Amino acid sequence: MRIAEPTVERLVLYYRLLMQLHNEERRVVSSQEIGELLGLKASQVRKDLSYFGEIGKRGVGYHVDRLYQHISGILSPNRLWKIALVGVGRLGEALLGHKALRSDKFRIEALFDSDSNKAGTVICGVPCYNSDDMTEVIKEKGIEVLILTVPANAAQTSVDKAVAAGTLRGILTFATSAISVPDDVLVYRVDISVELEKLLFFLKSGLK
Repeated sequence: MRIAEPTVERLVLYYRLLMQLHNEERRVVSSQEIGELLGLKASQVRKDLSYFGEIGKRGVGYHVDRLYQHISGILSPNRLWKIALVGVGRLGEALLGHKALRSDKFRIEALFDSDSNKAGTVICGVPCYNSDDMTEVIKEKGIEVLILTVPANAAQTSVDKAVAAGTLRGILTFATSAISVPDDVLVYRVDISVELEKLLFFLKSGLK
């Protein structure tokens, strides 16, 4: 079943909220409560969750732990994904320090940077390698996902080195330039300027 991207984005929000409720030892939560906590309509919550079977009871709500495990299984298999980050500049370091990159589903195994002062060091508990060694290290560690935070002019070269390892399956890129990859490598682009323009567009529309 193909799931629309906005639905996947909301599933991630549900997962984060349920993780919090799980840690707070909440047992049951309603679609109304989920909607209020996330700024969504209860009907949207019920519609999203109904795609994956009946996992709640009318008038009772959702069992927090059961729903948490259910959505966890939907978002990704019960396995550890190995990730590498390329470009340990300000953005790269900020991502490394973000709690969102601490998960039992994935782990950053390696960092790569062209700065010789960073290569050979350990940054935020992760070893950093010279970008020239990317293909060899990615292959050796079995890296499947790449986070790309390099300047636009270095993006394609970095991707080519990573793809050459033969283990890569997906790339999350913050680079502003387009990149070319084989058909079996999935690319997801995060363009902050586009998101800002979208926000400003809707703000402008609201001022009319």
